[in-house]
Amino acid sequence: MKVSNFDYCRLLARYLWPQRAKVLWLAVALLGSIALQLVGPQLFRAFIDTALEGGALSVLARIAGLYLAIGVVNQLSSAVATYLGADVGWTSTNTMREELSSHCLGLDMTFHNERTPGELIERIDGDVTNLSNFLSQFLIQILGSVLLTVGVLILLFLENVWVGAALTAFTVVAVLCLVRARHMAVPAFIAQREAASQFFGFAEEKMAALDDIRGNGGGGYAMDRFFRTNHTFFHTSRKAWMLRSLLFYILMLMFAVADVVAIGMGVYLHQAGAITIGTVFLFFTYTEMLRNPISRITMQLQDLQNAGASMSRIHDLFSVQSALSRVGHEMLERGPLDVQFDNVIFGYGNGEPVLHGVDFTIAPGRVLGLLGRTGSGKTTITRLIFRLYDTREGTVRLGGQDVRALELEDLREHVGLVTQDVQLFDASVRNNITFFNTEVSDDRLLEVIGELGLAEWIERLPEGLDTLIGSGGKGLSAGEAQLLAFIRVFLKDPGLVILDEPSSRLDPGTERLLQVAWGRLLHDRTGIIIAHRLATLRETDEILLLDDGRIIERGDREALARDPTSRFAALLRAAQGTEDLLS
Repeated sequence: MKVSNFDYCRLLARYLWPQRAKVLWLAVALLGSIALQLVGPQLFRAFIDTALEGGALSVLARIAGLYLAIGVVNQLSSAVATYLGADVGWTSTNTMREELSSHCLGLDMTFHNERTPGELIERIDGDVTNLSNFLSQFLIQILGSVLLTVGVLILLFLENVWVGAALTAFTVVAVLCLVRARHMAVPAFIAQREAASQFFGFAEEKMAALDDIRGNGGGGYAMDRFFRTNHTFFHTSRKAWMLRSLLFYILMLMFAVADVVAIGMGVYLHQAGAITIGTVFLFFTYTEMLRNPISRITMQLQDLQNAGASMSRIHDLFSVQSALSRVGHEMLERGPLDVQFDNVIFGYGNGEPVLHGVDFTIAPGRVLGLLGRTGSGKTTITRLIFRLYDTREGTVRLGGQDVRALELEDLREHVGLVTQDVQLFDASVRNNITFFNTEVSDDRLLEVIGELGLAEWIERLPEGLDTLIGSGGKGLSAGEAQLLAFIRVFLKDPGLVILDEPSSRLDPGTERLLQVAWGRLLHDRTGIIIAHRLATLRETDEILLLDDGRIIERGDREALARDPTSRFAALLRAAQGTEDLLS
């Protein structure tokens, strides 16, 4: 999507306005630095003309001393302006990064399923960092350069109208050329940023699957894909930078012409007796002073082309709207929640339906065991309860209310989930349980841990709650990671608990701990247990059996187990442990 000049200005206004005080001080520092830069050549001219006229040494010394003092003050002003510019630029884009992350977190799962984590990292961090590098220098380089250019041209007009007019014409032509060429490289830079996203997304995906690739002989395929992706990234980057460099060489040629014009007119006017040697030097110095700001403007406009590509992608990302409407404002009450699926039909994206007319109810405080082959729709049911997706037809109700009428964050606060693969962070046990919420006290944590019967396990950890866990759960077994997930869920006290294969990867010792924990977790709460291992279903009151997205059996667990004609009883017989499983 092409971003207009208005979009650029709106972006600056949106993120710079909260820092208007810093921007004001930045303007003061900039104006002071520019004024001092303009005064310097005037002093140099006075020094040259005074020396040629045989002026007193003391006068020359005062001029030289004043010139050096102005130079020092100018450097200090430039340093202050550079610091403030970087502070304003990076603070602004950090706010943008935060808002962009929040926006992506609020999007539906279809959006996230279509993009790899590496691609999103590049979009949220890479593009914004690219924009940060531009904005951190924008106020200094662009605004300062424009003011300096205008100041130089005004002083040249005051010295000589013809010289001022000639260099003003040069400046106007240069700026017009730059403006016309401004968007020349934007498509190439958009392609480059997209290629970068694809490359980093590919690298992230393959690094995460490194063990599987090695173990199954997929190295050749992975390397072939790597070379293809890297080849695209390289060539799109080369094209973008070649187009960017073209502007620089055009500008260098134009400045060579400008130097010739300035020196030629200066020599002509001096020979005509209209100006002094010092003024000739002044013309040349001011022409060289034009070189720096216009060069900086050129570089920043080139960076703006790159930033424009990033801004276009950021704008596109902000424009993505969640498929989930957020108009719901109803709130759930504390306590066990009933769950109702009313003739629900659902499919992912535009694909075939995964659920076909699913219709069931779980009364408050009851625990449902959800069975079915892989792909039968078990996990899809839990995703609809969390409202990660909306149904195509039918209604999902929680606590007697349509989930679409509920405030989304409140809905998810009242539903707890324990999955097979628990996500853990490179942090302490405490922070992994609380998700870095510092308002949760250790006393509350220990109370919850004690209620779940896990106090002894926590005490066995090297540093207790302060024990550090590596990224991805390094240092803990899969079972211990699930114990932490149980504590997380218990801590937020949901009315509905969903356990997705909670004992699929456990050793017997940890499984015993877990069974005690989930028994206490499910006490006085509604529960859904998804399981392949039938032993996991001891705590359930009812059984619901799915096949190909349809309910093929549902009823009281004990009644189904005792009914020799039921599918559930057949599964128990196949497991060769019916009596033990019913105990």
